[in-house]
Amino acid sequence: MSVADVAARLAAVRERIARAAERAGRDPRQVTLVGASKGQPAGLVVAAVRAGLGALGESYVQEALPKLAQVAGELATAGLALPRRHFIGRLQRNKVRQAVPVFDVFETLDRASLGEELERRAAAAGRSLDVLIQVSLCGEPQKGGVEPAGLGELLERSRAWRHLRVVGLMTVPALGPDAETARPVFAKLRDLAESLRGAPGADGLRELSMGMSDDFEVAVEEGATWVRVGTALFGPRARAT
Repeated sequence: MSVADVAARLAAVRERIARAAERAGRDPRQVTLVGASKGQPAGLVVAAVRAGLGALGESYVQEALPKLAQVAGELATAGLALPRRHFIGRLQRNKVRQAVPVFDVFETLDRASLGEELERRAAAAGRSLDVLIQVSLCGEPQKGGVEPAGLGELLERSRAWRHLRVVGLMTVPALGPDAETARPVFAKLRDLAESLRGAPGADGLRELSMGMSDDFEVAVEEGATWVRVGTALFGPRARAT
């Protein structure tokens, strides 16, 4: 895929986001596109950033570290810097030390032990990180996420983490036959965030990360502020990961 192809795909995804936001009476500027670049070659990622992509999402630490280093080097030759990096996959505690210096946002905080490890490593690195709590709303444990009933306790625990800012909630719906299948899940996450207003640890909740290539327009209609789009932006993944 050429640089021009990537730029055209980026423009098309942004137009779809804008139309979905307008249908919901929202300002499209409220929605941030995170390019989910898992399994994509560095050259395509560089092309997307050069075309204006402002956030990258990676799911595997061991894949992301060398690739992002290569992307950074290629961008530097053009006088460009790496954009904001989101970690959007399930994160194991033993990968936190490697991930903290590289990523700016962790979207998959789902347990206190992971938050404590992120806090410890962020403090050691002298970094402040944005995190989202991943909420399980589809009954699929393999996707990760805290159950809604445990969300208040996790937010309460987060008040002790001085190097982490809990800025929102994230969810991954179950696979369904069409995008509309995910709508109730997205609406539920939005309602859950609204119900937490005023709760201990919930003061900073302003982001909703939900929606991927197959359903991001529905997610935007239901209030998403971050959408994680891979295939629609980069095409099919170049290799299995």
